[in-house]
Amino acid sequence: MTKSPVIKEDRHFVTALARGLDLLACFRSGEKMLGNQELAERCKLPKSTVSRLSYTLTKLGYLHYDDEAGKYRLGTATLALGSAMLHRLDVRQLARPVMQQIADFSQAMVSLGMRDRLSMIYVENCRSQSALTLSLDVGSRIPIARTAMGRAYLAQAPTGERNEILARIRELDASAWPQVHDGVLRSIDEYQEFGCCTSIGDWQPDVNAIAIAFRPPDGSAPISINCGGPAFSLTADFLVQEVRPQLLDLVEQLRRRMTV
Repeated sequence: MTKSPVIKEDRHFVTALARGLDLLACFRSGEKMLGNQELAERCKLPKSTVSRLSYTLTKLGYLHYDDEAGKYRLGTATLALGSAMLHRLDVRQLARPVMQQIADFSQAMVSLGMRDRLSMIYVENCRSQSALTLSLDVGSRIPIARTAMGRAYLAQAPTGERNEILARIRELDASAWPQVHDGVLRSIDEYQEFGCCTSIGDWQPDVNAIAIAFRPPDGSAPISINCGGPAFSLTADFLVQEVRPQLLDLVEQLRRRMTV
């Protein structure tokens, strides 16, 4: 996981702590166990360094070592951290009833997401009764620059933060950069004109989505709300004409209720 030049030069930055947290971040939704070799490849660190980190995190309860598989899974200490964070997000409880209404109306999935480095992480999900919704759940990660949820975040983010994120994306995959950059610029224009961002087959060819991001009045981290699903049932026109007004109304409701 590449660090930005600013972090590398920061004398207050604790590299060992950052590496340990990077190692924990390697575990993705749906993955139960990872070995030291897999962790080393994802963290881009020597295997010997990863072995020491995983040993320390196991001793602290953040990882659990499975003797039979010879691999690690997330420990209960990590679960406690994640649960505490989710319980603090009052917006989940406030938004859920209306999110479910929009999901039922669109026959799709409506989700809340927050940024984690170059990804957006789902913190709440509402599905319609249709079996044709996406197989994503709370904790799932999606790329920030190719998805509607991530693009909405980038569109409302301060210019400095946005530029830093895009610089890291370019550094990691220069060959894909022109297409990614064009998509983000298009989304910023879209957000300024319509108050939302779309991803029409940009993340996955058969998936369409629309999203809005907002900064809660309590000063907490920005949140994105998206509606997405199979392209054959969620056309771009339907998302913009029918779903967009409902998402905008939901954001206004959340702003008012969170201010109160």
